[in-house]
Formats: sequence, structure tokens, C-alpha cells
Amino acid sequence: MFDLSQEEITEGSISRALVLLAAPLVVQNLVQVVQQVVDTFWVGRIGETAVAAVGLNFPLTALLLSVLTTPFVGVQVLVSQRTGSDDRAGARSAGFHGLVLALVLGVAMALVTVTYAEELIALLNPGDEVARLAVLYLRIYIVGVVAAAASDALEAGFIGSGDSRAALYINLTVVAVNIVLDPFLILGLGPFPALGIEGAAYATAAGFLCGFLLAAGLTLGGRDSYTLTRESVGFEVDEFRELIDVGGPTTAQRLGGQSVRVVLVSIVAITGGAAGLAAYTVGARIAAIAYIPASGLQQAAQSIVGQNLGAGQPGRASRVTWVGVGIAAGALSVVGAIQWVVPEFITTVFVPDLTPLGFEYTVTYLEILAYSYWAIGGTYLFLGGFNGARRTRTSLVVDLLKYWGIRFPIGVLALPTTFAVSLLGVSLTPGVGLGVTAIFWAVTISNVVTVVGVGAYYWYTTNDGMLERAADSVSNSASGD
Repeated sequence: MFDLSQEEITEGSISRALVLLAAPLVVQNLVQVVQQVVDTFWVGRIGETAVAAVGLNFPLTALLLSVLTTPFVGVQVLVSQRTGSDDRAGARSAGFHGLVLALVLGVAMALVTVTYAEELIALLNPGDEVARLAVLYLRIYIVGVVAAAASDALEAGFIGSGDSRAALYINLTVVAVNIVLDPFLILGLGPFPALGIEGAAYATAAGFLCGFLLAAGLTLGGRDSYTLTRESVGFEVDEFRELIDVGGPTTAQRLGGQSVRVVLVSIVAITGGAAGLAAYTVGARIAAIAYIPASGLQQAAQSIVGQNLGAGQPGRASRVTWVGVGIAAGALSVVGAIQWVVPEFITTVFVPDLTPLGFEYTVTYLEILAYSYWAIGGTYLFLGGFNGARRTRTSLVVDLLKYWGIRFPIGVLALPTTFAVSLLGVSLTPGVGLGVTAIFWAVTISNVVTVVGVGAYYWYTTNDGMLERAADSVSNSASGD
């Protein structure tokens, strides 16, 4: 049902191609969110402090994992463009080199994080008990990320070739293992010891490992769409350089955005305490639902744009982006409306033991977030259009402006007027005492402003011949010029 030939991607209905390629990715993203929600559900049975510790890790691990987007995006874009120009050997070569790069980056990141876990958590200014639990979680979780890094690089090859079902199967395995193990390892059901927050980390790491084993099996011959053979093996410096050139700006983009999230979590801890951290955690996990269709459609659009540029069809590549924007913004408007209507119900279902203040913060955050879900969808698809054309540096600039230019300055206003930082020997009091809700509004305002700006820029660049130049570049690369 979800099989798409190269001809359908480059010649058939655009909306059908987007939906069919995105559908398994949307389900994949959904099960990933289910994993996060289930983790929060079971950890919530331990208490608010444990939820706060996991929430403290959320932006920090996202910041650390940003380095892994280089091989993922590099492999997806190169495989899609080379597939579109019928360079199958080149697509496999990009996939193998991306796998090697992912493993190197994953191991290096795990070693550094395990060694300096306490120092990293201390940067966020949590209380002693929250910090202790956060360190326990981080050290176990990050070791499992090595397997996740390798698995993601293999998934990117499948997505770039137009086979998003393989990525779905891999992620279903990851999440199923995690969900099944969560209650046993966290609460100590049956013969298992009650490991608490460590159990949540062990369950996640086990899921990552099982997902990688399946990905490896599929890549070595389990699927016809994309395989790695002996001929794929090689260590060509130019291949690594091209992967980094395409995917590197996306890592910088993620680092820029996630670093702001880390700073904002620290401000939440200062202004809202454990109740604020718990609310921010619940809001982030529930808000991840908004990223399900947006992220799935973005990945589909990147592959379809890349293949159409490889086939020399820049006009069709542009239409893919605009159709995707309409679908994503419309779908997320519905999600936002539902969240705005029943924020109390959502909060009670996922964390029933919140303090009254934690409950109040969470409901407020969910209501404010709902206003900007449509903007999240539109932004994802515009950036997907740029990424498919190898304009990943544009995504970097957009996110730097979104997070550092808009979200961070508004979030700082939450700090109390008594809070001071030292800059070049001068004591500054950046806060004006707006409280933790200022951070909630910072998220929504930055989302809305960004979609307007990036949409206008995409319209301008495509009218200026950006996609035509990208198609010529792919053609010249395929011909060896």
C-alpha cells in the first residue's frame, strides 16, 4: 500500500506521494512520542522529582544528540538525489560512509557524556535530589545512543530511497521493547528489581539496541529498496566531506536550538522550581505530538524534493514544498484546537500526582502552546524544501534567529529582578520578573514569527532560481563535471 516507485515520486500525484511516503514516518514519530509519554507515565508513578529529572535531561540529551543529525541528513539527502539520478552505487556509498560517521560520533559523544555527566547536569542549576536522579538517567541513556546513532544512519538510507516503511519497522521495534520493559524495570514487577529512573533508561537503551539489530538485518538484504553490499564498503575522504557539508549545518542548527532549550530549562528551574520543571516536561512531551505529522512530512518532502531535483524537475520540487506546507499546517491546526479545549484532562491523564502549582503551570503551558502548532508544521515543510535542495545552511540561520533572536530574549524576561549575572566584570540583572509563563509565551511567539519569515524567504529564493541551480548542481555531480 505504501510502496512508491521512483516514477511515482518524480511524475505522479504530489499529494499522494507526500502522504504515502510520510504515513509510515508519521506512525514512526507517533510511536516515538508514545514511548516518551509512556516513560513519563511510569516515571510519574515514582513522583514529581523523578519527572523533573527526566525533564531536565530532555533538552540536554537533545543537545547532545544534535551531532548525530549530520550523518542522518547527509545520508538522506545524498541518497535521495543520487537515487533520482539513477546513481544507485553512489547512494550505497553515501549510506556506508554515513554509518561509519554515525558510529564514530556516537561513541565519542557517549564517552564524553559518561565522564562529565555530573558537570553537565550541574550547569542546569537543579536541586540536589533532581540532579542525582538526572545523572543516573543520563549515564545509562547515552550509552544506548551509540546503537541509536548507527540505526538512524541506516534508516536515513531507506527514507532517501523512498522506502519509509523500513524506518517504521525499526522504530516500532525500538518503542515496543521500551514500552514492554518500562513497568518491569521501573517498578520492579515480577522477578525484576525496582530500578526507578535507572530502569527507564535501561529500557530505552535496550530498545535502541534491538532497533539497530533489525536495521542492520534489513540493510544487509532484508529489503529490495536499499541495501549495503561489499561494493559499498570504502573510506573515501570526499564522501565524508560531502556528508558533513550537507548534514553539518543541520547539526549546527540543532545545537543552536537545543542550547537555548537548555538555557530555558535552567531558567524554568530558577523561576518555577520542581513544579515548573514538571510542567515544562509534560508540555514538551505532549507538544511532541505536534511534531509527528510535521517531522514525517518534512522527511518525506526532503526525499521527494531531492529525487525531483535529481531528475531535473525544479518546478515540481517547489510544488512539493507548498503542498506539504498546506497539509502540515492544516493537520496541526486540528491538533492545537483539541489541546486548547482539554488541557486539564491531558494533564491529569499523564501526571495525576502533580502538585496544585505544577498542575496550574502545565495547563497554562498546554493552552499557550496550542496557538502555534500550525506554525510548527509550516516551518518544518519550508525547511524540508531547503534541505532537499542542499540548502541546509538556510535551516541553520532560520533556527538561530528563531531560538537566539526571539525565544531566548523573551524567556530571559521570566527571571526575577534579583537575579544577576556577571559579564566582563559587570553585574547585570536581565530579568524583569514576568515568571515562568514568559517562557511558555516565548515558545509560541517564536514559532509564529518564524513561519512567516521563512515562508517569505522560500517564496523569494524559489522565484530567484534557487531550485533550478540546485538541479543543475546535482546533474553536474552525477556526470562527474
